Amino acid sequence: MFVLFEEAGKYLGGRVLSEAEASAQVELETGKRVKVKGANIVLRFEKPAPAELMAEARALAAAMDLDLAWEFAAEGEFGFADLAADYFSDKPTLAQQAAALFALFEAPHYFRRAGKGRFKKAPAEIVQQALAAIEKKKAVQAQIVEWAGQLAEGVCPPAIREQLYKILFKPDKNAPEYKAVVDAARATQRPPLDLLERAGAIDSPYQFHWRRFLFENFPKGTGFPALAAPAVADDLPLAEGVRAFSIDDSQTTEIDDALSVQGMGSGTITVGIHIAAPGLALTPGSAIDAVARARMSTVYMPGYKITMLPDEVVDTYTLLEGGDRPAVSLYARFDEATLELQGTETKLERVPIVANLRHDQLDAVVTQPWLEDATFNSDNTPDAAAKLRAPLSFLFRLAKHLKAQREVVRGKPENFSRPDYNFRLVGNDGAEPTGNEQVQITTRQRGAPLDLIVSEAMILANSSWGGWLGELGVPGLYRSQASLAPGIKVRMGTRALPHAGLGVKSYAWSTSPLRRYTDLVNQWQIIAAARHGKTAALAAPFKPKDADLFSILSGFDAAYATYNAYQGGMERFWTLKYLQQNGITELEATVIKDIPNGALVRADALPLVFPVAGQQERGARVRVKLGEIDEIALDVSGTVLERFDVPQADAAAAEADSGEDDEEEVAGPIAIAVDLSDSETAPDPTTTAPA
Repeated sequence: MFVLFEEAGKYLGGRVLSEAEASAQVELETGKRVKVKGANIVLRFEKPAPAELMAEARALAAAMDLDLAWEFAAEGEFGFADLAADYFSDKPTLAQQAAALFALFEAPHYFRRAGKGRFKKAPAEIVQQALAAIEKKKAVQAQIVEWAGQLAEGVCPPAIREQLYKILFKPDKNAPEYKAVVDAARATQRPPLDLLERAGAIDSPYQFHWRRFLFENFPKGTGFPALAAPAVADDLPLAEGVRAFSIDDSQTTEIDDALSVQGMGSGTITVGIHIAAPGLALTPGSAIDAVARARMSTVYMPGYKITMLPDEVVDTYTLLEGGDRPAVSLYARFDEATLELQGTETKLERVPIVANLRHDQLDAVVTQPWLEDATFNSDNTPDAAAKLRAPLSFLFRLAKHLKAQREVVRGKPENFSRPDYNFRLVGNDGAEPTGNEQVQITTRQRGAPLDLIVSEAMILANSSWGGWLGELGVPGLYRSQASLAPGIKVRMGTRALPHAGLGVKSYAWSTSPLRRYTDLVNQWQIIAAARHGKTAALAAPFKPKDADLFSILSGFDAAYATYNAYQGGMERFWTLKYLQQNGITELEATVIKDIPNGALVRADALPLVFPVAGQQERGARVRVKLGEIDEIALDVSGTVLERFDVPQADAAAAEADSGEDDEEEVAGPIAIAVDLSDSETAPDPTTTAPA
């Protein structure tokens, strides 16, 4: 005897070997023997063989009209044999009974199970909803097939182009656009990114990087809501005798800081470090604060930037020349002869700004000889620089002194052996780049006199204010570094801890409140300290162990790292463009690190680190032939053509102590979220509708 029975949601057939009261031993066609509960047996028969019966029954079931079967079915609970009698004939054959069973079992949208071999009609409205869902799934599957075919043929459907960055980086894996990409990539055996690029989904490599960055960090766009900058309500005193000036490059619009010098020749010189004061007008929790906190920082890239604050707000507080501007000022008094620091004082005031100096226009004029020798003359010295020669000369002398003091604490001198690279997109004029602009890359030696003046003044302000907040018990956002030992990174925290890399007791970013949210937060705390002194901890917006402060710290750390990585990526993009535009196929470079099967080298005259094949000694200088450039992966590699010299120990040491981490970010394959194991075979929509 043979039986047809249900096992784990499937119907199987086999020969009965033995049978007890409530179960039977059944041998399957494969030879496997199983114990089957009597309640699970739905048909018993002598012939034909189970495989033959099931094949015939499935063919009959596939031809059944389910709408008609639903009409014929009884209104209450019924068995499959009852439906077979209504649908086929009064005396249905064994195959017809099995066909009715299979049809009922595999159509949950028409019939609901009521027990083993027992069913009940689904309500008419449920049937209609299920049928509509099935048709929709069929249409979606047909759309997936059509889109996948178009991609395979090198054509990108508009719907996939619109969803490109979502598909690649934050996909809904049930979306038809995503499934079409997976199916096409599998069918063509092409990597998804390569498939999409070939199909024209990516307008250009530059647009790919730019739109990916916007998708991940500015999904609502880079525009600002309509916001009016509030005026400073305080009746601020005018800083008497101060003639402040800023030093920035020509592209800077967020002028955060200015300097002044008073008391020349008196024996005591007062240096003023004046910081733009949006914190005097903006308040935590305001609409403008919400915008700044969402962005955390201005984003920089060659030829363009996304500001932290709207232009109208920046214009209200920036230290533009020709007027009295609200400022938080640190006044530091120095002995004119010895440059010993005698004391500091913080004031909230209006500061006259007499000049906005631009270092890219003055570097050739304001040189070390010009600053150190009053008799040294430079041709075409601008009037603004000429009028400020004495203060600039003193500030340069002071900056060298402050740097030397820090280096004593640091334990060794700072060594900036590599230049800064400036990128200019010809004809761009601050507009959003297209990626096709001609790029110019120029060098500027680090530690140029004007840079040194500004950097040492800002370190003085950030360390002085950081220490002051710590003394008053007012929390702030600090940067610290426990030591210069390898692997010890700069960290952010809320406590005033030493910064070994700078050689200062504490360091709280406070001098760029128009460009960094940490500085705006610290400015609010500094303003409270200036107003309330020893009771500032009670009045400051952020209290000790404030959870909101930790949230800001965490958010800033993440955003700042992301923005810096994007800036680095775009500088690499334009460097690769520079190679292409100038037909450069060979570079001289220095080996900086071993990697598997090769080495990393740094180009001597461009901001480019890339791998070369073959092991090389660190510090060796080589001539390298460049390979093919991949603008999507931002990748290029090289082959060593010539070795110039034996590695110099002092050169390697200088590289290691350049003030930067040797763990260079080198491009490689783009990490995307498309998984080709998804959507292996589209399921039959008739078997997946809700019961």
